[in-house]
Amino acid sequence: MAMSLVPALDLRPPYQDVTIAVAPHNLEAEQALLGVLLYDNAAYERLTDALNGRHFYEPFHQRLFQSIETHIRKGQLAEPILLADEFKKDPAFEELGGLRYLADLVDRAPPAANVGDYARAVFDLALRRDLIRIGGEIATSAHGGGDEIRPARDQIEAAEQQLYTLAESGTASSGFVTFGEALRGAVEMTAEAYSRDGGMSGVATDLVDLDQKIGGLHPSDLVVLAGRPSMGKTALATNIAFNIARKYAYEIQPDGTKKTVQGGVVAFYSLEMSAEQLALRMLADASGVSGDRLRKGEIDASEFGRVRDAAMELQEAPLYIDATGGLSIAKLTARARRLKRQVGLDLVVVDYLQLVTGSDLGSNANRVQEVSQITMGLKALAKELGCPVIALSQLSRQVEQREDKRPQLSDLRESGSIEQDADMVWFVYRESYYVGRAEPREGTPEHLTWQEDMDRLQGLAEVIIAKQRHGPIGTVRLSFNSDTTRFGNLARDHYFAQARNIPSDE
Repeated sequence: MAMSLVPALDLRPPYQDVTIAVAPHNLEAEQALLGVLLYDNAAYERLTDALNGRHFYEPFHQRLFQSIETHIRKGQLAEPILLADEFKKDPAFEELGGLRYLADLVDRAPPAANVGDYARAVFDLALRRDLIRIGGEIATSAHGGGDEIRPARDQIEAAEQQLYTLAESGTASSGFVTFGEALRGAVEMTAEAYSRDGGMSGVATDLVDLDQKIGGLHPSDLVVLAGRPSMGKTALATNIAFNIARKYAYEIQPDGTKKTVQGGVVAFYSLEMSAEQLALRMLADASGVSGDRLRKGEIDASEFGRVRDAAMELQEAPLYIDATGGLSIAKLTARARRLKRQVGLDLVVVDYLQLVTGSDLGSNANRVQEVSQITMGLKALAKELGCPVIALSQLSRQVEQREDKRPQLSDLRESGSIEQDADMVWFVYRESYYVGRAEPREGTPEHLTWQEDMDRLQGLAEVIIAKQRHGPIGTVRLSFNSDTTRFGNLARDHYFAQARNIPSDE
């Protein structure tokens, strides 16, 4: 008997066994949560700040939660009769049953003590929906979908960024926020500054006059620190990084996360110097022993004791150094995200900007476009991680051709993008560097004048704030010890200022 190769027909009704995949959700949990809030507005205080309207699956529930939230935050009563008037023109509200639907939510509301459990369920399901969406985008991109096929490494970086954002904020894309939400954040920042000694909303650098001028280092700010070679750019950056890391203190929040209350965790990208060279500089700074003598081993027993004590203090500081040369902006960003996720992150330092490489911009790209991409990437990183980024930068040689060697914004290399993207631009300037290289012949009257100038300028440095979006520009005077490459605070005594022939700040 010959066997037929034609498959048997399925004569059952079409779609009988077909199941349609639906994104994970729990409408009952959403209804229970909304019912508790409508029954007892005080239950809103028990909700996590991460939960908001967009985490609800049902679109009407999104709008209802946002309305309840707005009423409660304004100090108004949020109950069915008042809210029904607000939604009377909403088609979904009428379709669900109008006022009767809100009344049923209240009637079936579980005990208010369980509101946190329902909120966590709604939030967790929203994260799972975002994970499914991101997973689909990753699969589509890996299969070569879209207008262009990106390299696998770029796809990994993009996927990591989306997953990091989801892990940090609970949503893959925040999109628009209302002015009320933005205003609330501004008021919280002001309140935090008011409650702190010194009235700073940002992270303190421990350089008093600098902190007073800028109000500390602000989250999401890109700070460009520039100067000619040997001015002390890296020294100032390492001083600030060490000052912030060694004062790190945190509090454990109710949800188990750490909140920085002083100092911070610092990531230092040293593209020019090795990690050991950078650590040696910080060791000289912390111990007060000359870095040159440390390198040569020319120290006595007491100095070795100071070095040992300083090393003990340094090793406890949350300061992480990445000395990879030629790091791309994509890899730099990915590593910062990873550190933020693992231990936290409060400051990023990049030494220096011109040594970072950009992504592939094609054969027609030039250096200006690459630097523009890098500065835009650093600014985006500062906003994404919510921490300040200090990027060091070289200056062009045209400074040397002027009689007054103080830098200007136009001296920045590829200045268009750097000046535009930076929230603050600082220039490090030490007049003694230039005066010291113009020594006249000994025994001449000019040499006596030169010696007086050197005595006056020795140990002095300036940080010129050439751009600041949050406050005034101006010059801050600091002390500088060339042996330990340490910047410090100048004595603020009026007589000291007169003796040094410096205009007093007081």
